[in-house]
Amino acid sequence: MLLAIDSYLVDVLMPDLTEHEKRPSAFLVYLYLWRHSFAMNQKVVTLSYQQIAADAGLSKSAVQQAVKLLKRRRLISVFLSSPTATPAYRLHRPWSKPKHH
Repeated sequence: MLLAIDSYLVDVLMPDLTEHEKRPSAFLVYLYLWRHSFAMNQKVVTLSYQQIAADAGLSKSAVQQAVKLLKRRRLISVFLSSPTATPAYRLHRPWSKPKHH
């Protein structure tokens, strides 16, 4: 299956998160979530920190910090049905807001 990504991810978001924020892990987590949401036509995906960490080659704490940054930057929303539940993520693409005429 071919994975299509928005050029904004590579051209703008990647340098912003890796150079400006000094958090390449945040870019990897966003890209991973992109693969499991937009690329799979899912609006919300439920994935554990441990699953993301194992699949992306990151530590669990790096994933937790990346999620915190992505939430602060309003690139994702995270939902928990209970304090110990597996997080559900909704990705946002603020750069692709529909234009109103």
